[in-house]
Amino acid sequence: MVQKYQSPVRVYKYPFELVMAAYEKRFPTCKMIPVFLGSEKMMEEKSEDGATHTVERRCRLAVDAPYLLKKIVGVDCVYFIQKNELDRRNRTLKISAHNESFSSRVIINENCNYSVHAENPSWTCFEQDASLDIKHFFGFESTVEKIAMKQYTQNIKKGKEVIEYYINELISEGTTYIPPWSDLNPKASLTQLTQDDAPSQDSGRHSRSNSVASTHSQNSLVLGATAASIHNTSAPEVHESEGATALPDCPSPGKLDDDYIARFLGHLTPVEESCLVQLRQWLSHTHKGKIPKDAHILRFLRAREFNIEKAREMLVHSLAWRKLHNIDHLLESYKTPETMEKYYPGGWHYFDREGRPLYILRLGQMDVKGLMRSVGEEAILKHVLAKNEEGLMLAAEATNKRGYPVSACTCIVDLDGLSMRHLWRPGIRALLRIIETVEANYPETMGRLLIVRAPRVFPVLWTLVSPFIDENTRHKFMIYGGKDYLGAGGLVEFVEKQYIPDFLGGDCYCDVPEGGLVPKSLYQEELIDRSPDEQSALSPSSLYQTAHVVREFPHEVLIQVPQKGSVITWDFDILKGDVTFTVFRCKQSIREDPVHQHHVSGATGGIGSVQYINKTMTVGVDISIVEPPHICRDGDSVQGSHVTSQSGSYVLQWKYFDSAKASFDFPLSSHKSKVMYCTELLPSAAFRGSMSSLQSCQSGFSSLSIGTSHSGQSLHSGKGSCPSRYGHLGFLPPPR
Repeated sequence: MVQKYQSPVRVYKYPFELVMAAYEKRFPTCKMIPVFLGSEKMMEEKSEDGATHTVERRCRLAVDAPYLLKKIVGVDCVYFIQKNELDRRNRTLKISAHNESFSSRVIINENCNYSVHAENPSWTCFEQDASLDIKHFFGFESTVEKIAMKQYTQNIKKGKEVIEYYINELISEGTTYIPPWSDLNPKASLTQLTQDDAPSQDSGRHSRSNSVASTHSQNSLVLGATAASIHNTSAPEVHESEGATALPDCPSPGKLDDDYIARFLGHLTPVEESCLVQLRQWLSHTHKGKIPKDAHILRFLRAREFNIEKAREMLVHSLAWRKLHNIDHLLESYKTPETMEKYYPGGWHYFDREGRPLYILRLGQMDVKGLMRSVGEEAILKHVLAKNEEGLMLAAEATNKRGYPVSACTCIVDLDGLSMRHLWRPGIRALLRIIETVEANYPETMGRLLIVRAPRVFPVLWTLVSPFIDENTRHKFMIYGGKDYLGAGGLVEFVEKQYIPDFLGGDCYCDVPEGGLVPKSLYQEELIDRSPDEQSALSPSSLYQTAHVVREFPHEVLIQVPQKGSVITWDFDILKGDVTFTVFRCKQSIREDPVHQHHVSGATGGIGSVQYINKTMTVGVDISIVEPPHICRDGDSVQGSHVTSQSGSYVLQWKYFDSAKASFDFPLSSHKSKVMYCTELLPSAAFRGSMSSLQSCQSGFSSLSIGTSHSGQSLHSGKGSCPSRYGHLGFLPPPR
């Protein structure tokens, strides 16, 4: 398996030329990197004007491996080839490296890039990516992989000292500024100026006192190539409406800065940083226009122990779930039922000692049966989801105010009053459904859960519920029986006494509802008569539908276009498998009744897909392709539109795509895909005829999303549109 690494952007608050001078001081050897034994130049080329300088080196590295492994392979050091391409005119340095030793058994490739900061030409950016592919290594493949990752981590830590050392050395020698290369003075960049000669620097950005205390650097995975990042003392601007972070010092749009990671996401190891960068890049390609906040992506990575593929699968299904149930707009549209306001004993209450939002739930005072029979399971679940959305918002606000990352919440569950009536089977079933939904869509949001006044019946409830709680979450539980929560190691260890509710021995009044029995007069007859299995856990939004696409049976949507110029729009997510998406225009009008319905077990109404195009129809004769087939992969989110050139019958088709068969002569997949979609026809009468009008005037981003590049897949092909009644979805892409 190929191991990949992608760094966030590291920022030097020094000019490019000074960073390059510091970088060159580490050759031909570097006493700061013990494993780097030395290097020799194999090739060197310079342009006549000095604008470009290319150097190829053969570098020797010590092998930090067990003695037995060294004896088996018969070497104490390994060789790598490094190529540096310096472009002084454009102020860039590109570094590429690969292993020479054991190249038939192990393939290591690394690319590094130094460039000028996009918004501040006095700063320098550094990015790095690397890959490790161990084909075979004397049966020690796993050991070699672990050694490589260990060595890499050590180099990263050591690299943070290297750049600081050489920049300080330059400063101590009197070199504080090197003029950039220019056509008028091509030798300028080779001239080092002293402090007295250097131009003044705004805000002391290049002063020694500012640089030394906050310098970071990045050491090469293979060669120890160094780069630095100086922490920005000003916090990134935060838009409170969405909680999205806008980085004034971000090196380029859509990229992560290591200062930002430290400030808003917390300490991450180099491997964890790489996983976040890689998953974020993947989402930016597949979910055009908006991606979840970085803190949200990080929660899913942590929930899957930074396994990128597992985290990706979990996240894309959660994003589709949010879209299907319109969760992004839940807080805007949700109104707590009066019965829930009075009898649901839970609510937010200040913060814990670590700054996490604190939620109080008096579960022992909750009448589960009464709530289910008065408002229903769906209303309870919606209420819980709304509280989770509020928790995410409160955590983001706490991060902005406190100056350090707050990504989770603390919950105190008071079990005083818990009895056998709480073990009502439909209530337990509803509780398990809620836990399953929250675990799948709000992972790693529970910082700590404190269960107090647990009665004797609690072990029975815990036995039923605990198997459905993620193991990482169970480790965050603290359970107190009797009055143990009042003593040392109790609530006061996690929550300041002034914020502990008075009914738990604290000094603070808590306005969380007390709960109690729900009067039977509030029961709804339809909920009493309906069995628990008939109650839907959460009704889907009417905007979206799902279809099961199998081999030989595509899913098709028929759209009758009354006049040319009308705009067909689509927004769909691939929940499983791969498909090809195509838009056809039929030369003859098609009936509204489908020619075939394919039944799939588990599908709504038993119907998995419908077909309108008869198999006897041929392209060019009976139908024409107006949007060519586009391969959509598992997890992709696609939005697009088409401006019709003629009236008539149009068909949107999702067809199963066997990616395995595209590579092999035999199928390897289950021949089934699942699509969640929404379509709309915008009348030409409302079309303003402007390219920019293709964007819905009400288009907005998810409350969990931040804007990246313009949205829209390559499927976009129209010239305009009008405001949509689905405008809040923002699935009309802007013009290309």
